Amino acid sequence: MEYESVIGLEIHVELNCATKMFCDCPNRPGDEPNQNTCPICLWFPGAIPKFSREALEKASMVCLGLNCQIQERSAFDQKVYYYPDLPKGFQLSQAHRPLARNGWLDITGQDGKTKKLRIHHIHMEEDVAKLVHETEGRTPISLVDFNRAGAPLVEIVTEPDMRSPYDAMEFIRALRTQIRYVGSSDCSMESGTMRVDANISIRPKGTDQMNTKVEVKNMNSIRHLGDAITYEIQRQIACLQGGEPIVLHTRLWDPEKKVTTAMRGKFSGPCVPDPAVAQILVSQAWLNEMQARLPEMPAQKADRFIRQFGLTREEAVMMSAERDLSEYVEAVINHGIKPKTATHWLATQFLPALRERRQTIVDTTVKPDRFAGLLSMLERDEINANAAREVLNQLFERDDSPAELVEKAGVRQISDASALEGLIEKVLVANVSAVADFRNGVSKAMGFLIGQAMQASGGKANPKLIREILTKKLGA
Repeated sequence: MEYESVIGLEIHVELNCATKMFCDCPNRPGDEPNQNTCPICLWFPGAIPKFSREALEKASMVCLGLNCQIQERSAFDQKVYYYPDLPKGFQLSQAHRPLARNGWLDITGQDGKTKKLRIHHIHMEEDVAKLVHETEGRTPISLVDFNRAGAPLVEIVTEPDMRSPYDAMEFIRALRTQIRYVGSSDCSMESGTMRVDANISIRPKGTDQMNTKVEVKNMNSIRHLGDAITYEIQRQIACLQGGEPIVLHTRLWDPEKKVTTAMRGKFSGPCVPDPAVAQILVSQAWLNEMQARLPEMPAQKADRFIRQFGLTREEAVMMSAERDLSEYVEAVINHGIKPKTATHWLATQFLPALRERRQTIVDTTVKPDRFAGLLSMLERDEINANAAREVLNQLFERDDSPAELVEKAGVRQISDASALEGLIEKVLVANVSAVADFRNGVSKAMGFLIGQAMQASGGKANPKLIREILTKKLGA
């Protein structure tokens, strides 16, 4: 029997608010343990939560960026369960009245066609504390860091529309891009500001039945997400073929062994309305204000780059994949650089150099004006491509302008035709056999002569001008 997979995702995204969701403690990952706490996030008796307006705004921007319908009324519930990282015995979440419903994202499927993947709802909730397990020493212990307790989150729950690991991976890439564009989170699975759980089931291909699902946690990269789903699909097929039933439970992904392992049985505690946090009522005027804050989103920007700059679809999608990159390339073009030159050098030289140095577009010292200054010299034939690559590397290390670095390196290109005429005459005299070969139809002799002229100039000659002069002199 042939099976197909049915996959839905639950994505927790940590909002980059200045404070926690229900108190004024800093929302600052990475601080020393238990530095950012107060009676509210430690949940002392009598502590009254104060809902953050910034959290609502950041969460609403996520919802709008994912094409969701923000609900007129939403509310918080007490999601009751008992665990050491949850001192009050419940988590504030939105089980019954979520902030938004009915969203979607488009991805490009493996067949090259556009595929719409639906979002069931998005709700807000507070994060829990962090357990730190110390296994060294005679007695293993577990410690609790409450810095994260109360940090503002949104949980994005998809419909089970995905049919392959590829669909799930592309959905997360698209979702990450959209949320980064609206500025609500950096969505890093590696650092934990985005966490993805996958619900996976299988069924006979061609049917529409819904079978028992298994939840998989602990994927800290998009590649691991794909690997975990692939393994779990194969595991469930093997279970059915061996006559073993699929049981509802939660599993963990082991990235070293590349297997999922049983974690616990699936349970769902009661969710009761919380009396301490007021309901959220959204007016149309406020919603209009939020919609007005939406930036130009990736698909819109890619379409504009095609119209305005004449980029190919592939180039436009690449340059609009991240908001910082799209703003950078547009700034370079606005300094007078041809769009094709800007995108080519960004894709082939600048971005690889950033990755090699583990820098981002935001923190690099090679700002758009400096990069544009280098490309401007290249477009004016003041330097050649090799020199431009050399100077680009120096731009990352030094504060000098591109022109200053060109002068110090002595790589300014010779584009004076009269100066090159004499040099080329000497090359022709010294390479009579190559000249004869060219005139006898050996086309590669031209490349040899250009190389000799470049070598004679110390690599500083303008190769295009060299070719023009040689072509004229050889009567080609």
